[in-house]
Amino acid sequence: MPIYKFGQNDIYYNRLITHPKSEFILYDGDVFYNRKPTISGAHVSNVGHINTSHISLYEINVDRKDGQLIYPFVTKEGSRGAFKTISTSNFNADFSFGDQITGSYPLSASFTKTYYVGGESSFRREALRNTINYYAAMGTHYQFSSSARDLSLVKSNIIDIPSIFYGSTIKKGSVDLKYYLTGALLGQVRDENEDGALIQVGPYGSPTSGSVVGLVLYNEGFIILTGSTDLSSGAYVENYTSEAGNETPQWIYFGAHNSLIATSSYIMSFSGTMKIPVVTMMAHAPKNRFNSSNNPTYLDYNYRQSTSSVSSSKIFREPPLPIVNIVSSSFQEYDEPFKKTTYISKIGIYDKQRNLIAIAKLAKPVRKNIDTEYTFKLKLDI
Repeated sequence: MPIYKFGQNDIYYNRLITHPKSEFILYDGDVFYNRKPTISGAHVSNVGHINTSHISLYEINVDRKDGQLIYPFVTKEGSRGAFKTISTSNFNADFSFGDQITGSYPLSASFTKTYYVGGESSFRREALRNTINYYAAMGTHYQFSSSARDLSLVKSNIIDIPSIFYGSTIKKGSVDLKYYLTGALLGQVRDENEDGALIQVGPYGSPTSGSVVGLVLYNEGFIILTGSTDLSSGAYVENYTSEAGNETPQWIYFGAHNSLIATSSYIMSFSGTMKIPVVTMMAHAPKNRFNSSNNPTYLDYNYRQSTSSVSSSKIFREPPLPIVNIVSSSFQEYDEPFKKTTYISKIGIYDKQRNLIAIAKLAKPVRKNIDTEYTFKLKLDI
């Protein structure tokens, strides 16, 4: 088959923006990401080798036995290449040339939740000071220290979400936190104004309805909860932390779950922003082209068997192989005039060195003769 070069107007580059949703359910010491349960396989009880709260980076080692897992490795050599987690001193002291430096799979990630006691400064909270103040123009809730509160001293709950869940940024207006007690909705907050302020929107008439109980750092992936109002009006208490024993339900305790907390459960959901580069390619099949095939059924081999070859002391000639006539007729026992016909089932994409780098397969082969022409639209998500 001939190879055709894409023309100037045959390749388009654009970007597809998607908003995948992530949801975490927390109850009784367990966390479930997008309601995915533990799946057992033929060899292991957990085919993904990861917790239900995690997402796998490469999704390899599926249903592999524990002693047969795939792992990354690099050999120490003159190029001095190693993993990012190996320091220069360890590379020089712990490995000899020719040794294998290995890692481990699966690599997974999940959100982390940290409760901060009031009145104590924390380096981790202080590290967010400049970032939070940077967005202060969007509202007073973004002021790290103000007349209302000082984030470095008040009780707070910081939820850290890795970027693998949200891509480039968390979609504004998509953050939704639900606080349940004995299965009933005790409180719900959303960033309904899309300005990073977490406002309690439900249930209607709740003690802190309409108040700001936290903030969201969309680009950095942090949710900071500071609401300390009793959500149950003194009706319930739980041992959320080991700080002061039983406490009333508050937003600063959102996500606290263990076997001792029997009545509280939580749902955290948000949407991310994934920017996917897309290449669109127009592959043309013009008239009077692509009408030959290397498929063995393209030629009539039965004709050679029914026709003898010509041979003498000076020549040996086999009979030519005619092309099979596959043009169908609407009349019985009547052969339509021969017309070269092929079926296009695959389209190969080559680089400048003519290396095959991609194959596009058609769900149903397309019939092609000398009078027809087609343009195939190929899309590749990177």
